[in-house]
Amino acid sequence: MEVAYIQQTKCIFDFNQTRLSSHHRHVSVLSRVSISNSRNYNARSSFRLRNRNICSASSSETLVASKKDKESDKVTQEEEDLKSWMHKNGLPPCKVVLKERQAYDSRHPSIHYVAASEDLQAGDIVFSVPNSLVVTLEKVLGNETIAELLTTNKLSELACLALYLMYEKKQGKESFWYPYIKELDRQRGRGQLSVESPLLWSESELNYLTGSPVKAEVIERADGIRKEYNELDTVWFMAGSLFQQYPFDIPTEAFSFEIFKQAFVAVQSCVVHLQNVSLARRFALVPLGPPLLAYKSNCRAMLTAVDGAVQLVVDRPYIAGQSIAVWCGPQPNSKLLINYGFVDEDNSYDRLVVEAALNTEDPQYQDKRLVAQRNGKLTIQTFQVKVGKERETVLDMLPYMRLGYVSDPLEMGSVISSQGPVCPVSPCMEHAVLDQLATYFRERLEGYPTTLSEDEALLAECDIDPKKRVATKLLVCEKKILNKCLEATIGLINELPDLSLSPCPAPYAPLLR
Repeated sequence: MEVAYIQQTKCIFDFNQTRLSSHHRHVSVLSRVSISNSRNYNARSSFRLRNRNICSASSSETLVASKKDKESDKVTQEEEDLKSWMHKNGLPPCKVVLKERQAYDSRHPSIHYVAASEDLQAGDIVFSVPNSLVVTLEKVLGNETIAELLTTNKLSELACLALYLMYEKKQGKESFWYPYIKELDRQRGRGQLSVESPLLWSESELNYLTGSPVKAEVIERADGIRKEYNELDTVWFMAGSLFQQYPFDIPTEAFSFEIFKQAFVAVQSCVVHLQNVSLARRFALVPLGPPLLAYKSNCRAMLTAVDGAVQLVVDRPYIAGQSIAVWCGPQPNSKLLINYGFVDEDNSYDRLVVEAALNTEDPQYQDKRLVAQRNGKLTIQTFQVKVGKERETVLDMLPYMRLGYVSDPLEMGSVISSQGPVCPVSPCMEHAVLDQLATYFRERLEGYPTTLSEDEALLAECDIDPKKRVATKLLVCEKKILNKCLEATIGLINELPDLSLSPCPAPYAPLLR
């Protein structure tokens, strides 16, 4: 075996909690805007006076509706659903209906979903949503250049879209988007058959993910959302269209971090990535899109931008009443859980990450770094372990690991000077490399508080917390990948010519995590 092998191988938008009248503003907020943005105040003062009647209120977080308002609300909900509102505002006839299924958690309202209104065949256009009913950054910020500037330097597209919907929600029924926001409230950022993103889980619920790298990813993502929240005021002042529409609503005064995070997660669960459009239109909120459409890893149907609309062409036959699905992209289960709150057990794109690094204390570290770079690897190299490709990934890791084990300066010189760097690998060194990999996979499996068989027994139970169920599904998928990696490594050890040899010592072995 040769070193040369390196070269080969809560309610998200709860109207009862966060809605404010479009006329409700705090005097303290007015004074802060006057000071912070005095250059813009005079130019816009007449606009504000024409469009805002300022009055006092006891709270900036609630708006108590009268009994008459509540009764009117109920009538509106009964008379006009999301699809009816869309037809009234330009949605042409389509081949879908909105249906309802019970949520896992009985405390939450049932979930709406898009279903076929008639029998469909692959290639049928089931709906075409006009751009007037699609929310993009171009529409929110009113300027494609500003949209690109803000999302490049300050905020993600998701944060800008979330901020816009939060402002629109404060207008209540006066907002054009009221029926759509009401539907997002109902969905609570939940996937079709699962739960809210772990970004909204409590600390005790996050413990369901103990042993999985996803737990750390959730914490890191939450920190990133907080950083974006802290930038909201700056972006609001830079975005002329937002400032003109909501001149007295400084974002961090108007919304707490928790409300922003809930809105961010809701947008994250339903945003669509459009292809072959400008950057300011690539992230879109489509009212008949996810989460009303189910996501599936083995589906090939996608929402696509066409002239003046976003349409869906199905990739398979459907019978009337059947839920319609779209492709969620080549995302592993870790991303599906964080972004959409579900895990796909048949996800052919699922994968785990193994990070290997050359030992910086190795006297020959610089030479090994050059060899690694020459063969397309880094001093800290990430290996993607794809489901069903575990043995191939282990074989791909071996050349990098062998390089780290080279200790003889003469052998290292041979590796550096040769065109296709080769260096004989002794059986004891190969045993050491494989032994380190096997130990690494065992330790990762031991990092989980439960075994694979215990997880599978838990999933067989009927009465299990929805969040614990989806977390356990993720752990099962991860453990299966790690077990197959361990099996492949042990199989390679058993293929060695002389198993009686002990592994060679390796004072500067590569680091794995």
